[in-house]
Amino acid sequence: MSDVKIAFDGQSLITPDSIAATVFSTSVDATDKDLALARAEMALHLRVAEQQFEQKTAVGQIMLRLLTGLHEIRNRFSPKVWEQLIPVAQNHAIARHFHEDPFTRWSFEKPRGYSGDAGLLDFIYGHPSVQPMLDAASPMGKEVHAFTSQSPACVAVRERRDLLAQFVDDVASSRGGEAEILTIAAGHLREGSMSQALKDKAIKRWIALDQDPMSVGAVASEFAGTAVEAVNGSVRTVLTRAQTLGTFDFVYAAGLYDYLADEVAIKLSQRCLQMLKPNGTFLFANFSQEVPDDGYMETFMNWALLLRSEEDMWRIMRATTEGLDVECSLRFGQNKNIVYGIIRKLS
Repeated sequence: MSDVKIAFDGQSLITPDSIAATVFSTSVDATDKDLALARAEMALHLRVAEQQFEQKTAVGQIMLRLLTGLHEIRNRFSPKVWEQLIPVAQNHAIARHFHEDPFTRWSFEKPRGYSGDAGLLDFIYGHPSVQPMLDAASPMGKEVHAFTSQSPACVAVRERRDLLAQFVDDVASSRGGEAEILTIAAGHLREGSMSQALKDKAIKRWIALDQDPMSVGAVASEFAGTAVEAVNGSVRTVLTRAQTLGTFDFVYAAGLYDYLADEVAIKLSQRCLQMLKPNGTFLFANFSQEVPDDGYMETFMNWALLLRSEEDMWRIMRATTEGLDVECSLRFGQNKNIVYGIIRKLS
């Protein structure tokens, strides 16, 4: 294991093994019959895609058919069965086509040592920093990227960035320029560049907390001279109160809960509520079980996520707020690929 992975895993409570153990946990065993049937279906989908590549079928058509097939297999069989199918897809010859897409390859190879890093999100956002890699991609890579960048999950992530910026602006407006904000797992804080309140200097303090020193450095550089303060920290440092962060009007974690088991998610949410001022708001977001590209993400992108249902989100909020004077609500993004839990502290 690389030094980078050791450093991140030691601080974040989020390791590849812990994610896999949670994502693929189930009391349903993988029976020989189910496994044989699932393997046969997977082999068929992969073979058809291979033939289509050979026949020069439009890449978007190939990918749409394959993504739909992978999603259906993932939903039909138990997580234990699906877990055994992932390497079948990853080791298939057609994987080379998908990995010509810099976005898919970045996710699969994890150059920063963990999934869902800020560099990966910049591909989704179409940020100028990734353009050289896209320009250098092969014709096949460009065609694959034209499809992956417009997938439902990516559309939802871009909408999430916009929604977060709007939440920040709304809080800033309600606090008359005195708003204090905390972002946990901030990444490159791309919503910051979309916040009108930040541009107008209508925010008192905005702490951008992240476990990745590269992301912290990027935020510090980009937002120098603004209300944004980049801080190196993790789930563990928040839970153990290793840092004195203060209290806030708005605390949010948008790309983190997809990797947290319920127990950690509840503890982190409880801690976030403790850092809220009266009438403050805590928001956490999670990919939902509606994501149709989940099969592609977990195979060719090697990107395992904890997808949560509406009830899963309510379960976390109920356990978090028991006995507290709060107001809870839930909302989905436009395409229902991301679900948002919102808790407002009333006293």
